[in-house]
Amino acid sequence: MTIAIIGTGNMAKGLAGVFSKAGYSVALGSRDASKAEETARSAGVNVTGTDIPSAVGSADIVVLAIPFDAAGETIAAAGGLDGKIVIDITNPLTADYAGLTIGHSTSAGEEIQKLAPRAKVVKAFNTIFASVLQSGGNIGGRPATVFIAGDDKDATEAVEALVAKSGFIPLQVGGLGVARYIEPVAGLNIVLGYMRGLGTDIAPAWQTAA
Repeated sequence: MTIAIIGTGNMAKGLAGVFSKAGYSVALGSRDASKAEETARSAGVNVTGTDIPSAVGSADIVVLAIPFDAAGETIAAAGGLDGKIVIDITNPLTADYAGLTIGHSTSAGEEIQKLAPRAKVVKAFNTIFASVLQSGGNIGGRPATVFIAGDDKDATEAVEALVAKSGFIPLQVGGLGVARYIEPVAGLNIVLGYMRGLGTDIAPAWQTAA
């Protein structure tokens, strides 16, 4: 399986490293192909960097590791993402990270599905800090929990398999509309981790009853 990650920031680099270590081929895509190539060199084996259309072209799964506000232009640059499984890791946060820009009647995941209506959008990885990814996906020595929300059963199962193989604990939470609940969890993580100084290991490691 080939995974395209659009973006070159800390989340993109962290996910590329985790997926690469799990044995996946990863292509980082950016409007600035040279920047993608530079990021790829330090991300792990089996990671390449290129422009957005080239990264997306042969990918089975496309990860949007970009700011939510850049989703529209990014999807256009990728050619619409028709037929692709698209993992949305974005959060619709204000510039000061103190609130959400949307959330009561929609979510970033649902809005991205509108922007790419023929893609299969799955919300995942939006509650995990980049530093957790860079430490292999563990929180306090335990695998982090990755919430998965989507409307297409085959797509959510494919993402669940990716999450599990990459060393995380996958937790299916329902349809894409449930992103309205899990996106605020990312905001809570930021408040606890940074504003309250509790550190990035505060990200959820949810438990279920035996």
